[in-house]
Amino acid sequence: MSDEYGPATYGDRIADIYDSWVSEHGISWSLDDAVAFLADLAGPGPALELGIGTGRVALPLAARGVEVHGVDASEEMVAVLRSKPGGGDIPVTMGDFAGIPVDGDYRLIYIPFNTFFALLTQEDQVRCFHSAAEHLTPDGVFAFEVFVPDLSRFDRGARVDVTRVGGERVMLDVSLHQAASQSVVSTHVEITESGTRLFPVRLRYAWPSELDLMARVAGMRLRERWGGWKREPFTDGSVRHVSVYELAT
Repeated sequence: MSDEYGPATYGDRIADIYDSWVSEHGISWSLDDAVAFLADLAGPGPALELGIGTGRVALPLAARGVEVHGVDASEEMVAVLRSKPGGGDIPVTMGDFAGIPVDGDYRLIYIPFNTFFALLTQEDQVRCFHSAAEHLTPDGVFAFEVFVPDLSRFDRGARVDVTRVGGERVMLDVSLHQAASQSVVSTHVEITESGTRLFPVRLRYAWPSELDLMARVAGMRLRERWGGWKREPFTDGSVRHVSVYELAT
């Protein structure tokens, strides 16, 4: 098995269990709250989801009457999207979303559930901000939800989490922290009686202040920041944030 990791690796490996994995222990927020927040930003649309994946957010957003398009690098994830009711109606462009390989402008460009951090270099993260700015309508916004880095989670640069223990399945998350590059190399491990499956994931985290600077470099500015999709205040104790950027001019 190749150790090479690219934009499609995570999605291609985890696509068949992604929805159930996220439902069990991937998120702590309500999908309804996220969709309501995004629908309010999108207005009449259109909206573009970067890393649309299996459509967990895009499909209920489209069901609210928002015209939704998507970008994704994983053919396997998009195949799951296409298998769902309404999934065949959402236009999806295949490719790395750092450069947002689409035509047209959008009222809302959004990225839920830490996916912005799947861009593994600061250069690619800045490029994504630039690309978003180029594809926004004058009144459009770029919004995403990511965690607030907490380096205390790691003990000597490593962490092992037990996320599920059952009679037929055990799930672990094993991670190494690389401080110099602000990166985390992880593998979700699924152990069953029939064998072990490994789901590698890589990310490059950034602090809120660093994200704001990326936005300024790209000609955008922070419009609002919340501690969650229900517009909870963002405070020193917040573990994640929903940030909304607009064009500076």
